[in-house]
Amino acid sequence: MKMLASILPTVANVAWWTARGRVSFFYRLEDLATSKSSENRLFLKFEDKTYTYAQAYDTVLRYANWLKDQRGVKKGEMVALNFQNTDTFIFLALALWAIGAVPALVNYNLTGKSLSHCVKRANARLMLIDPTIAGNVGDDVRAELSGTTFEVVTPELERQMLACEPTRPPDELRSEATGEAMGMLIYTSGTTGLPKAAIVSWAKIAVVSGFTSRLVGTTKKDVFYTAMPLYHSTAMLMGFCHTLSTGGTFAISRKFSTSHFWDDVRKHDANIIQYVGETCRYLLSAPIRLDPVTGENLDRKHNVRAAFGNGLRPDVWNQFKERFGIETIAEFYGATEGTFATWNVSKNDFSMGAVGRSGGIYNILLGRSVAIVEVDHETELPYRDPKTGFCIKAGRGEPGELLFLLPSKNTEERFQGYYGDKGATSKKIMRDVFSKGDAWFRTGDVVRWDSENRIYFTDRIGDTFRWKSENVSTAEVAHVVGLHPAVQESNVYGVQLPGHEGRAGCAAIVFRPSALNGGVPSSETLRSLAEHVRAGLPKFALPLFVRVVKVEALHSTGTNKQSKVALRDEGVDPAKTGEDDVYWLRGETYVRFGPAEWQALQGGKARL
Repeated sequence: MKMLASILPTVANVAWWTARGRVSFFYRLEDLATSKSSENRLFLKFEDKTYTYAQAYDTVLRYANWLKDQRGVKKGEMVALNFQNTDTFIFLALALWAIGAVPALVNYNLTGKSLSHCVKRANARLMLIDPTIAGNVGDDVRAELSGTTFEVVTPELERQMLACEPTRPPDELRSEATGEAMGMLIYTSGTTGLPKAAIVSWAKIAVVSGFTSRLVGTTKKDVFYTAMPLYHSTAMLMGFCHTLSTGGTFAISRKFSTSHFWDDVRKHDANIIQYVGETCRYLLSAPIRLDPVTGENLDRKHNVRAAFGNGLRPDVWNQFKERFGIETIAEFYGATEGTFATWNVSKNDFSMGAVGRSGGIYNILLGRSVAIVEVDHETELPYRDPKTGFCIKAGRGEPGELLFLLPSKNTEERFQGYYGDKGATSKKIMRDVFSKGDAWFRTGDVVRWDSENRIYFTDRIGDTFRWKSENVSTAEVAHVVGLHPAVQESNVYGVQLPGHEGRAGCAAIVFRPSALNGGVPSSETLRSLAEHVRAGLPKFALPLFVRVVKVEALHSTGTNKQSKVALRDEGVDPAKTGEDDVYWLRGETYVRFGPAEWQALQGGKARL
């Protein structure tokens, strides 16, 4: 009922805005900035700067006219924004919407080939660049993109923008901003290849922001704080657009910092905070903060009532709530290009660790739009019955790939796909799943839906590996490993070994300083860890290898999501693991694994 109460008024609003030709979120800003009740309400907080809705609207109009008149940006044109989180980034995105253009949100960490690819994919004639990361746009990129103008938005250039008149661009420039039209371009992380440009329609922006704000209970009095990158859909759609849809206050940091996160939360007096991936684990790993004058514990000195995001691992969930005094966790599962999402607003232990949950009404209305099917991990595709050719639904509590139903005759109605990449788009659509001609969106993720209607993330297809003829979930192994008190952070993956089929489990672990002796794990720690994983995992799922790494060596994306690719490629070959110490499970403990042991494996002299 809560979900229905969140979605029904959202859909009604989108229909009303669409009928009036006002679905663009420029109109959300305009309505709030021109209303007597909200024009002086705080809209944006960044560092020591604050802007009311009226001030932001004035700035956006000036930037819009500079883009239109000084740089010739046309209606429907895509402009690449290469920025860290700043007030300027937000004003430029709104200014592009004001003139009917489309912002392409580039990951500011990209360089070289990946960066060139993103700009080419958007056909961007103009890239606006944050001066802080201008060095990432090298001569190689400029040479590759000879038809693109690169403009670093310096303080001097911003003064030129602000010198323009705050004239409102006519509605005709936004006349093509319909529900199906593209509102922005957001790129996937590209951890296993070049980034793909996901089309984000105005309907998706409006539905996602309106639904999530109602589900989380965000109001115009709330301050929503994020340090997650705005080039990603979590911060942009479920942070910025979410807050704008309610008329609340949006507070941002340039980028995430473990040491400054809670200082910024207190500074901006935030009520809602956002996380992605390992963010909460990083915050937990930091030492307790004490007031330097009074000695007061500052961990709970804030006004946060909810943490909203995705990727909060079960082994961190309650630790995070208890240490920082967070009442509500609002966890979701979804993808930028996805057609559906799952939601879990949790205040107790019933749905701890779940990425979604449902009730009877939800199952009746939407149950047929969602399916979990058995997976063939050899082909990394849903398994098909040899007799019927159709997929087989996984039983309750059993893992399987999550699929979302698409309109079979017009899949673009729900899934716009990747801009300029029909091949990648078609790979996400699966036909003849349960009946001839049906169409489903492949998430590429394995989940399980239990008998209490809770949905748990199990693994990303490709991360799950086979060992001893069994499928091993890296996420479930990482959960158990992460519960050991000596483990600060872990990343689990499968490694290939000479003379063995499948992949053996390996855990790259950052140990807490107290568990180390001269920089290496103590014998007590290694024995205790072995006992712990044996007690918590079936024999086939045990991490047979442990790689001791420093925290900076655990690769992650810009949204704090772990990457396994480099670690998996290096395996446990001592010639590839550098200075990291590797241990393997022998009897009741982990012992050192080196060149001699690797040779024994190669010669078939060691049993696993």
